[in-house]
Amino acid sequence: MSTENEGTQVPESRPTPSAPAAPPTPPAPPVAPPAQAESQAETPAEKQIEPQAGTPGAAPAPAPQEAPAPAPAADAGAGWPPAPPVAPAWGVPQQPVPEAPARGRGGGLIAAVLVAALVAGGIGGGVGYWAANQRDGGPGGSTTISAGDSPSSFKRDPGTVAAVAAKALPSVVTISAKSGGREGEGGTGTGFVYDREGHIVTNNHVVASAANGGTLSATFSNGKTYAAEVVGRAQGYDVAVLKLKNAPSGLTPIPLGDSDKVAVGDSTIAIGAPFGLSNTVTTGIISAKNRPVASGDGSGGKNSYMSALQTDASINPGNSGGPLLDASGAVIGINSAIQSAGSGFGQSQAGSIGLGFAIPVNQARNVAEQLIKTGKPVYPVIGATVNMQDQLDGGAGAVIAEEGSGGTPAISPDGPAAKAGLKGGDTIVAFGGRPIDNGRTLIGEIWTHQPGDKVEITYKRDGKTSTTTVVLGERTGDS
Repeated sequence: MSTENEGTQVPESRPTPSAPAAPPTPPAPPVAPPAQAESQAETPAEKQIEPQAGTPGAAPAPAPQEAPAPAPAADAGAGWPPAPPVAPAWGVPQQPVPEAPARGRGGGLIAAVLVAALVAGGIGGGVGYWAANQRDGGPGGSTTISAGDSPSSFKRDPGTVAAVAAKALPSVVTISAKSGGREGEGGTGTGFVYDREGHIVTNNHVVASAANGGTLSATFSNGKTYAAEVVGRAQGYDVAVLKLKNAPSGLTPIPLGDSDKVAVGDSTIAIGAPFGLSNTVTTGIISAKNRPVASGDGSGGKNSYMSALQTDASINPGNSGGPLLDASGAVIGINSAIQSAGSGFGQSQAGSIGLGFAIPVNQARNVAEQLIKTGKPVYPVIGATVNMQDQLDGGAGAVIAEEGSGGTPAISPDGPAAKAGLKGGDTIVAFGGRPIDNGRTLIGEIWTHQPGDKVEITYKRDGKTSTTTVVLGERTGDS
């Protein structure tokens, strides 16, 4: 052990030689002063005077009457703080103070820290126990999680996408259409339950290939499939109605909303079978309203025109005919067309780029009711032939042709347009207050009305703008 700054080496203690037995001796004289300095370096065990051998029961010699010496360094662990060092007497040789073991020096501190830790631990444990009892409702409260707290008991609030989809999916069907030809051409689309009698509403272009001698089937989300037949088709509106053969009981129609009250930014939910993936749910918003859109009918026939709702919900081939829902789960449109990169409006195998179009449900409802009642569509008309080509000046309106097809008059005699004073060559720039940029837009706007409606028309003739009112006529069927 190093003795740096501790003085000279402590002399080794000499063992006391054994003494022969002797008669009791008188008390020992007082210790001389030099021995006092030496005794300061001894341990407490060395200070005690043992009785002489062979003298049992002998009392130790009385200690000298002098001031008590400070506790030696060896007893440092007995209390805290340690006693100050003893000042040496002048002229007396300084005896080195023996170095106490390290255990003796730190023992008091360690003991104090342990006591403090135990006290703090006891207090902390008591506070924790009290807090736990308060939280658990008193002594004996349990912190075990009950089965009712497990995720299996989680319920989704009404109005969430999951809740709306769960309610609507049982009323949505995947339609499989196959033509009656040898090739068995056909496709897959979507439809939804319109009433409890088993009528299904979908797009005309979904069922057109199977309309004449083909087969149709509708598969529900539970996997059950039913044969179906066409009740009626409206090629111009791109709407068709099917009827399930042996329709099951308990059908739940999806509620119909009001497409006239839809606003840009409203949430939308589309359900369909994109690329044959049945029961697919996508979400988005209403991106725009009154979009003039033409979609093919799947058989290479005439185009249909609509003043469509535009949505960014993902719509792909196979979504056609499926419902476009609002946040409450009501149908606001029938998904009908998409615009793909590098292609025009209509159906394509390209994927969605966020430009989907739906027939407003107010229009589709009127068409469906007509088809269920008569099997034929009824269209409102103005009795004029309109140029369907885009205008060279970038959309100045819809131009009434100078002559109809096959040399027929462009304005039907005694028709709505003739009665309103319109003539061939007039350019219609507004219909019912909505701007018109071409013939497709005009037809789409006309077909949002009913026969007999009175509509204001703004037109240009020889550079002059005028207005007139037309009472819409009607045409039955697609021929």
